[in-house]
Amino acid sequence: MSPSSQRHPSAPVDGHGAPPTPAWPERRPARTVGPAARHGRAWSGVGTVAAFVLCSVVLVLVGVWLAGRLGPETLFVVGLLALVPLGICAAGLWWVDRWDPEPKSALGLAVVWGAGASVVLTLLVAEAVTMPLAVLAPAADAELLGAVVQAPLVEELAKGLGVLLVFLVAWSHFDGPIDGIVYGGAVGAGFAFTENILYFSGAVAESGSEALSVFVMRGLLSPFAHVLFTAWTGFALGLAASRGARGRWPLYFLLGLVPAIAGHFLWNGGLALLFQDFWSFYVMLQMPLFACAVAAVWMLRRAERRLTERRLGDYRDAGWFTDEEVEMLATGPGRRAAAAWARRYGAGGLMRDFAGSAARLAAVRHRILRGHGVDAARAEETRLLSLALRQRQQLLAQVGAPRSGGA
Repeated sequence: MSPSSQRHPSAPVDGHGAPPTPAWPERRPARTVGPAARHGRAWSGVGTVAAFVLCSVVLVLVGVWLAGRLGPETLFVVGLLALVPLGICAAGLWWVDRWDPEPKSALGLAVVWGAGASVVLTLLVAEAVTMPLAVLAPAADAELLGAVVQAPLVEELAKGLGVLLVFLVAWSHFDGPIDGIVYGGAVGAGFAFTENILYFSGAVAESGSEALSVFVMRGLLSPFAHVLFTAWTGFALGLAASRGARGRWPLYFLLGLVPAIAGHFLWNGGLALLFQDFWSFYVMLQMPLFACAVAAVWMLRRAERRLTERRLGDYRDAGWFTDEEVEMLATGPGRRAAAAWARRYGAGGLMRDFAGSAARLAAVRHRILRGHGVDAARAEETRLLSLALRQRQQLLAQVGAPRSGGA
Protein backbone atom coordinates (compact mmCIF):
# COMPACT_ATOMS: atom_id res chain seq x y z
CA MET A 1 0.00 0.00 0.00
CA SER A 2 1.37 3.39 -0.91
CA PRO A 3 1.94 5.97 1.83
CA SER A 4 -0.68 8.22 0.30
CA SER A 5 -3.45 5.68 0.78
CA GLN A 6 -6.30 6.84 2.97
CA ARG A 7 -7.06 3.40 4.29
CA HIS A 8 -5.67 1.55 7.32
CA PRO A 9 -2.48 -0.25 6.16
CA SER A 10 -3.72 -3.57 7.47
CA ALA A 11 -7.48 -3.26 7.05
CA PRO A 12 -9.16 -6.28 5.43
CA VAL A 13 -9.43 -5.97 1.66
CA ASP A 14 -13.08 -6.61 0.86
CA GLY A 15 -13.74 -3.61 -1.32
CA HIS A 16 -15.24 -1.54 1.49
CA GLY A 17 -12.54 -1.47 4.19
CA ALA A 18 -14.90 -3.22 6.63
CA PRO A 19 -13.78 -5.75 9.23
CA PRO A 20 -14.23 -9.42 8.31
CA THR A 21 -17.22 -11.27 9.59
CA PRO A 22 -15.92 -12.65 12.90
CA ALA A 23 -16.11 -16.14 14.24
CA TRP A 24 -15.39 -16.53 17.92
CA PRO A 25 -12.34 -18.53 18.95
CA GLU A 26 -13.40 -22.02 19.97
CA ARG A 27 -16.60 -21.45 17.93
CA ARG A 28 -18.53 -20.13 20.88
CA PRO A 29 -21.29 -17.55 20.36
CA ALA A 30 -20.67 -13.89 21.04
CA ARG A 31 -21.91 -12.64 24.40
CA THR A 32 -22.72 -9.21 25.64
CA VAL A 33 -20.97 -7.77 28.64
CA GLY A 34 -23.22 -8.04 31.66
CA PRO A 35 -24.24 -5.08 33.80
CA ALA A 36 -22.15 -6.34 36.73
CA ALA A 37 -18.98 -6.20 34.64
CA ARG A 38 -19.84 -2.75 33.29
CA HIS A 39 -20.62 -1.43 36.75
CA GLY A 40 -17.40 -3.00 38.10
CA ARG A 41 -15.29 -1.14 35.55
CA ALA A 42 -17.17 2.09 36.23
CA TRP A 43 -16.58 1.74 39.96
CA SER A 44 -12.93 0.96 39.24
CA GLY A 45 -12.58 4.28 37.42
CA VAL A 46 -14.44 6.19 40.12
CA GLY A 47 -12.40 4.50 42.84
CA THR A 48 -9.15 5.40 41.10
CA VAL A 49 -10.10 9.06 40.80
CA ALA A 50 -11.39 9.24 44.38
CA ALA A 51 -8.24 7.62 45.74
CA PHE A 52 -6.10 9.99 43.66
CA VAL A 53 -7.91 13.03 45.06
CA LEU A 54 -7.56 11.83 48.67
CA CYS A 55 -3.88 11.00 48.24
CA SER A 56 -3.30 14.36 46.57
CA VAL A 57 -4.78 16.08 49.63
CA VAL A 58 -2.38 14.13 51.82
CA LEU A 59 0.50 15.11 49.55
CA VAL A 60 -0.44 18.78 49.85
CA LEU A 61 -0.43 18.45 53.63
CA VAL A 62 3.01 16.85 53.46
CA GLY A 63 4.15 19.79 51.35
CA VAL A 64 2.83 22.23 53.94
CA TRP A 65 4.62 20.30 56.69
CA LEU A 66 7.87 20.35 54.72
CA ALA A 67 7.55 24.08 54.05
CA GLY A 68 7.09 24.71 57.77
CA ARG A 69 10.04 22.52 58.67
CA LEU A 70 12.50 23.58 55.97
CA GLY A 71 11.25 26.98 54.95
CA PRO A 72 9.63 27.79 51.58
CA GLU A 73 12.89 28.89 49.92
CA THR A 74 14.81 25.78 50.92
CA LEU A 75 11.88 23.55 49.95
CA PHE A 76 11.78 25.16 46.51
CA VAL A 77 15.50 24.65 45.89
CA VAL A 78 15.71 21.05 47.13
CA GLY A 79 12.39 20.26 45.45
CA LEU A 80 13.93 21.25 42.12
CA LEU A 81 16.92 19.02 42.87
CA ALA A 82 14.61 16.11 43.77
CA LEU A 83 12.85 16.49 40.42
CA VAL A 84 16.02 15.34 38.64
CA PRO A 85 16.05 11.74 39.97
CA LEU A 86 12.25 11.69 39.68
CA GLY A 87 12.58 12.54 35.99
CA ILE A 88 15.19 9.81 35.53
CA CYS A 89 12.85 7.29 37.15
CA ALA A 90 9.94 8.49 35.02
CA ALA A 91 11.98 7.96 31.86
CA GLY A 92 12.91 4.44 32.95
CA LEU A 93 9.32 3.54 33.80
CA TRP A 94 8.15 4.95 30.47
CA TRP A 95 10.57 2.55 28.74
CA VAL A 96 9.14 -0.37 30.69
CA ASP A 97 5.52 0.70 30.14
CA ARG A 98 5.53 1.71 26.48
CA TRP A 99 4.24 -1.63 25.12
CA ASP A 100 0.89 -1.36 26.93
CA PRO A 101 0.82 2.05 28.66
CA GLU A 102 -1.08 2.27 31.93
CA PRO A 103 -3.70 5.02 32.39
CA LYS A 104 -2.39 8.31 33.71
CA SER A 105 -4.95 8.32 36.53
CA ALA A 106 -3.66 5.03 37.97
CA LEU A 107 -0.01 6.05 37.53
CA GLY A 108 -0.77 9.38 39.16
CA LEU A 109 -2.37 7.59 42.09
CA ALA A 110 0.76 5.47 42.51
CA VAL A 111 3.07 8.50 42.47
CA VAL A 112 1.05 10.65 44.88
CA TRP A 113 0.66 7.73 47.29
CA GLY A 114 4.42 7.23 47.26
CA ALA A 115 5.22 10.91 47.72
CA GLY A 116 2.58 11.57 50.36
CA ALA A 117 0.66 8.78 52.08
CA SER A 118 3.58 6.36 52.30
CA VAL A 119 5.75 9.06 53.86
CA VAL A 120 3.07 9.82 56.45
CA LEU A 121 2.66 6.13 57.27
CA THR A 122 6.41 5.72 57.59
CA LEU A 123 6.69 8.64 60.02
CA LEU A 124 3.75 7.40 62.09
CA VAL A 125 4.85 3.77 62.31
CA ALA A 126 8.62 4.18 62.49
CA GLU A 127 8.74 5.00 66.18
CA ALA A 128 6.45 2.10 67.06
CA VAL A 129 8.83 -0.28 65.28
CA THR A 130 12.03 1.30 66.59
CA MET A 131 11.13 0.88 70.27
CA PRO A 132 10.73 -2.93 70.27
CA LEU A 133 13.83 -3.26 68.07
CA ALA A 134 15.82 -1.29 70.65
CA VAL A 135 14.57 -3.62 73.37
CA LEU A 136 15.46 -6.73 71.37
CA ALA A 137 18.92 -5.43 70.45
CA PRO A 138 19.93 -2.94 73.16
CA ALA A 139 23.61 -3.05 72.26
CA ALA A 140 23.08 -2.28 68.57
CA ASP A 141 23.79 1.13 67.15
CA ALA A 142 20.43 2.93 66.97
CA GLU A 143 21.13 4.66 63.67
CA LEU A 144 22.36 1.46 62.02
CA LEU A 145 19.39 -0.48 63.40
CA GLY A 146 17.01 2.08 61.97
CA ALA A 147 18.60 2.07 58.51
CA VAL A 148 19.11 -1.68 58.19
CA VAL A 149 16.01 -3.08 59.92
CA GLN A 150 13.39 -0.47 60.64
CA ALA A 151 13.53 1.40 57.31
CA PRO A 152 13.20 -1.68 55.07
CA LEU A 153 10.28 -3.04 57.12
CA VAL A 154 8.30 0.16 57.54
CA GLU A 155 9.00 1.83 54.21
CA GLU A 156 8.35 -1.23 52.06
CA LEU A 157 5.10 -1.92 53.88
CA ALA A 158 3.99 1.70 53.47
CA LYS A 159 4.88 1.73 49.78
CA GLY A 160 3.49 -1.75 49.22
CA LEU A 161 0.09 -0.63 50.51
CA GLY A 162 0.06 1.92 47.71
CA VAL A 163 0.69 -0.76 45.10
CA LEU A 164 -2.07 -2.83 46.69
CA LEU A 165 -4.42 0.15 46.52
CA VAL A 166 -3.82 0.49 42.77
CA PHE A 167 -4.27 -3.28 42.39
CA LEU A 168 -7.66 -3.11 44.09
CA VAL A 169 -9.13 0.06 42.62
CA ALA A 170 -7.57 0.06 39.13
CA TRP A 171 -7.90 -3.70 38.66
CA SER A 172 -8.99 -3.46 35.02
CA HIS A 173 -5.55 -2.05 34.14
CA PHE A 174 -3.47 -4.31 36.41
CA ASP A 175 -3.07 -7.35 34.17
CA GLY A 176 0.34 -8.85 34.79
CA PRO A 177 3.89 -8.60 36.16
CA ILE A 178 4.96 -5.74 33.87
CA ASP A 179 2.00 -3.66 35.02
CA GLY A 180 2.89 -4.44 38.61
CA ILE A 181 6.51 -3.42 38.08
CA VAL A 182 5.39 -0.11 36.59
CA TYR A 183 2.96 0.66 39.40
CA GLY A 184 5.41 -0.45 42.08
CA GLY A 185 8.14 1.62 40.46
CA ALA A 186 5.85 4.66 40.34
CA VAL A 187 5.13 4.36 44.07
CA GLY A 188 8.84 3.97 44.77
CA ALA A 189 9.70 6.99 42.62
CA GLY A 190 7.17 9.13 44.47
CA PHE A 191 8.52 8.05 47.85
CA ALA A 192 12.11 8.70 46.76
CA PHE A 193 11.11 12.23 45.65
CA THR A 194 9.97 13.23 49.14
CA GLU A 195 12.78 11.35 50.85
CA ASN A 196 15.32 13.09 48.61
CA ILE A 197 13.88 16.46 49.65
CA LEU A 198 14.64 15.57 53.26
CA TYR A 199 18.14 14.28 52.49
CA PHE A 200 19.04 17.19 50.22
CA SER A 201 17.79 19.76 52.72
CA GLY A 202 19.89 18.22 55.49
CA ALA A 203 22.95 18.28 53.25
CA VAL A 204 22.31 21.89 52.19
CA ALA A 205 22.19 22.90 55.86
CA GLU A 206 25.70 21.47 56.35
CA SER A 207 27.62 22.76 53.33
CA GLY A 208 27.52 23.17 49.59
CA SER A 209 30.03 20.35 49.03
CA GLU A 210 27.99 17.99 51.18
CA ALA A 211 24.84 18.88 49.25
CA LEU A 212 26.59 18.17 45.95
CA SER A 213 27.90 14.83 47.23
CA VAL A 214 24.48 13.69 48.44
CA PHE A 215 22.82 14.84 45.20
CA VAL A 216 25.30 12.89 43.07
CA MET A 217 25.07 9.72 45.16
CA ARG A 218 21.28 9.66 45.58
CA GLY A 219 20.06 11.61 42.59
CA LEU A 220 22.44 10.51 39.84
CA LEU A 221 24.17 7.28 40.88
CA SER A 222 21.25 5.46 42.51
CA PRO A 223 17.92 7.13 41.58
CA PHE A 224 16.21 3.77 41.03
CA ALA A 225 16.76 2.28 44.49
CA HIS A 226 13.20 2.63 45.81
CA VAL A 227 11.85 1.83 42.35
CA LEU A 228 13.64 -1.52 42.36
CA PHE A 229 12.52 -2.43 45.89
CA THR A 230 8.81 -1.72 45.49
CA ALA A 231 8.75 -3.19 41.98
CA TRP A 232 8.99 -6.61 43.68
CA THR A 233 5.68 -6.04 45.45
CA GLY A 234 4.08 -4.96 42.20
CA PHE A 235 5.58 -7.93 40.35
CA ALA A 236 4.01 -10.35 42.83
CA LEU A 237 0.58 -8.72 42.62
CA GLY A 238 0.91 -8.76 38.83
CA LEU A 239 1.46 -12.51 39.00
CA ALA A 240 -1.77 -12.80 40.98
CA ALA A 241 -3.60 -10.88 38.25
CA SER A 242 -2.12 -12.90 35.38
CA ARG A 243 -2.89 -16.18 37.11
CA GLY A 244 -6.48 -15.27 37.90
CA ALA A 245 -5.69 -15.29 41.62
CA ARG A 246 -6.88 -11.81 42.56
CA GLY A 247 -8.83 -13.27 45.47
CA ARG A 248 -5.57 -14.56 46.95
CA TRP A 249 -3.88 -11.17 46.89
CA PRO A 250 -2.85 -11.30 50.60
CA LEU A 251 -0.56 -14.23 49.86
CA TYR A 252 0.98 -12.59 46.79
CA PHE A 253 1.29 -9.27 48.60
CA LEU A 254 3.29 -10.89 51.40
CA LEU A 255 5.40 -12.83 48.92
CA GLY A 256 6.24 -9.60 47.14
CA LEU A 257 7.16 -7.81 50.36
CA VAL A 258 9.82 -10.41 51.21
CA PRO A 259 12.25 -9.60 48.33
CA ALA A 260 11.36 -5.90 48.57
CA ILE A 261 12.38 -5.80 52.23
CA ALA A 262 15.40 -8.03 51.63
CA GLY A 263 16.63 -5.85 48.77
CA HIS A 264 16.15 -2.72 50.86
CA PHE A 265 18.01 -4.35 53.75
CA LEU A 266 20.91 -5.33 51.50
CA TRP A 267 21.05 -1.88 49.93
CA ASN A 268 21.04 -0.02 53.27
CA GLY A 269 23.22 -2.47 55.12
CA GLY A 270 25.69 -3.36 52.39
CA LEU A 271 28.02 -0.46 52.99
CA ALA A 272 27.97 -0.82 56.78
CA LEU A 273 28.10 -4.61 56.96
CA LEU A 274 29.77 -5.91 53.79
CA PHE A 275 31.97 -3.22 52.22
CA GLN A 276 34.59 -0.78 53.43
CA ASP A 277 33.98 2.11 51.04
CA PHE A 278 31.18 3.47 48.88
CA TRP A 279 32.72 2.79 45.48
CA SER A 280 33.34 -0.89 46.22
CA PHE A 281 29.75 -1.12 47.41
CA TYR A 282 28.48 0.69 44.32
CA VAL A 283 30.48 -1.25 41.73
CA MET A 284 30.21 -4.71 43.30
CA LEU A 285 26.61 -4.60 44.54
CA GLN A 286 24.50 -1.71 43.30
CA MET A 287 25.52 -1.79 39.65
CA PRO A 288 25.14 -5.60 39.25
CA LEU A 289 21.74 -5.51 40.96
CA PHE A 290 20.56 -2.74 38.67
CA ALA A 291 21.89 -4.53 35.59
CA CYS A 292 20.10 -7.73 36.61
CA ALA A 293 16.87 -5.81 37.13
CA VAL A 294 17.10 -4.20 33.69
CA ALA A 295 17.83 -7.58 32.07
CA ALA A 296 14.89 -9.20 33.88
CA VAL A 297 12.48 -6.46 32.79
CA TRP A 298 13.75 -6.66 29.21
CA MET A 299 13.10 -10.41 29.16
CA LEU A 300 9.62 -9.93 30.64
CA ARG A 301 8.78 -7.34 28.01
CA ARG A 302 10.06 -9.62 25.27
CA ALA A 303 7.96 -12.49 26.60
CA GLU A 304 4.94 -10.17 26.74
CA ARG A 305 5.38 -9.24 23.08
CA ARG A 306 5.66 -12.90 22.05
CA LEU A 307 2.56 -13.75 24.08
CA THR A 308 0.66 -10.91 22.43
CA GLU A 309 1.60 -12.20 19.00
CA ARG A 310 0.54 -15.77 19.80
CA ARG A 311 -2.78 -14.85 21.36
CA LEU A 312 -3.71 -12.32 18.68
CA GLY A 313 -2.95 -15.12 16.26
CA ASP A 314 -5.98 -16.92 17.72
CA TYR A 315 -8.21 -14.02 16.70
CA ARG A 316 -6.56 -13.86 13.29
CA ASP A 317 -7.33 -17.54 12.76
CA ALA A 318 -10.94 -16.85 13.74
CA GLY A 319 -11.23 -13.95 11.32
CA TRP A 320 -11.13 -10.99 13.70
CA PHE A 321 -7.75 -9.66 12.57
CA THR A 322 -5.63 -9.98 9.47
CA ASP A 323 -2.03 -11.20 9.29
CA GLU A 324 -0.89 -7.62 8.75
CA GLU A 325 -2.80 -6.41 11.79
CA VAL A 326 -1.24 -9.03 14.03
CA GLU A 327 2.19 -7.94 12.86
CA MET A 328 1.23 -4.30 13.34
CA LEU A 329 -0.14 -4.81 16.86
CA ALA A 330 2.23 -7.45 18.23
CA THR A 331 5.72 -6.67 16.93
CA GLY A 332 8.02 -3.77 17.66
CA PRO A 333 8.80 -2.90 14.02
CA GLY A 334 5.13 -3.24 13.08
CA ARG A 335 4.03 -0.92 15.86
CA ARG A 336 6.63 1.69 15.01
CA ALA A 337 5.68 1.68 11.33
CA ALA A 338 1.96 1.84 12.13
CA ALA A 339 2.46 4.65 14.64
CA ALA A 340 4.46 6.69 12.12
CA TRP A 341 1.82 6.05 9.46
CA ALA A 342 -1.05 7.06 11.77
CA ARG A 343 0.68 10.25 12.90
CA ARG A 344 0.81 11.45 9.31
CA TYR A 345 -2.98 11.50 9.34
CA GLY A 346 -3.39 12.89 12.86
CA ALA A 347 -4.48 9.48 14.19
CA GLY A 348 -1.56 8.64 16.46
CA GLY A 349 -3.75 8.59 19.57
CA LEU A 350 -6.27 6.25 17.96
CA MET A 351 -3.47 3.91 16.92
CA ARG A 352 -2.08 3.84 20.46
CA ASP A 353 -5.54 3.06 21.85
CA PHE A 354 -6.04 0.30 19.28
CA ALA A 355 -2.67 -1.27 20.10
CA GLY A 356 -3.30 -1.03 23.85
CA SER A 357 -6.69 -2.73 23.58
CA ALA A 358 -5.13 -5.50 21.50
CA ALA A 359 -2.40 -6.07 24.10
CA ARG A 360 -4.95 -6.32 26.92
CA LEU A 361 -7.11 -8.59 24.79
CA ALA A 362 -4.17 -10.94 24.30
CA ALA A 363 -3.55 -11.02 28.07
CA VAL A 364 -7.20 -11.86 28.75
CA ARG A 365 -7.15 -14.58 26.10
CA HIS A 366 -4.11 -16.09 27.78
CA ARG A 367 -5.94 -16.23 31.12
CA ILE A 368 -8.88 -17.98 29.47
CA LEU A 369 -6.65 -20.63 27.91
CA ARG A 370 -4.95 -21.21 31.27
CA GLY A 371 -8.33 -21.57 32.97
CA HIS A 372 -7.93 -18.58 35.33
CA GLY A 373 -11.17 -16.77 36.17
CA VAL A 374 -12.74 -17.91 32.93
CA ASP A 375 -16.23 -16.42 33.35
CA ALA A 376 -14.97 -12.93 34.20
CA ALA A 377 -12.25 -13.19 31.55
CA ARG A 378 -14.75 -14.13 28.84
CA ALA A 379 -16.86 -11.08 29.65
CA GLU A 380 -13.75 -8.90 29.53
CA GLU A 381 -12.72 -10.56 26.27
CA THR A 382 -16.06 -9.64 24.73
CA ARG A 383 -15.72 -6.04 25.84
CA LEU A 384 -12.12 -5.66 24.66
CA LEU A 385 -12.77 -7.31 21.32
CA SER A 386 -15.72 -5.01 20.66
CA LEU A 387 -13.65 -2.03 21.79
CA ALA A 388 -10.73 -2.97 19.51
CA LEU A 389 -13.00 -3.32 16.49
CA ARG A 390 -14.67 0.00 17.26
CA GLN A 391 -11.26 1.66 17.58
CA ARG A 392 -10.24 0.18 14.25
CA GLN A 393 -13.35 1.65 12.61
CA GLN A 394 -12.64 5.04 14.21
CA LEU A 395 -9.08 4.84 12.91
CA LEU A 396 -10.35 4.08 9.41
CA ALA A 397 -12.75 6.99 9.60
CA GLN A 398 -10.03 9.37 10.82
CA VAL A 399 -7.61 8.32 8.11
CA GLY A 400 -10.28 8.41 5.43
CA ALA A 401 -11.41 11.92 6.38
CA PRO A 402 -9.86 14.91 4.59
CA ARG A 403 -7.01 16.44 6.57
CA SER A 404 -7.30 20.06 7.58
CA GLY A 405 -4.61 22.70 7.89
CA GLY A 406 -1.87 22.21 5.34
CA ALA A 407 -0.62 19.50 3.04
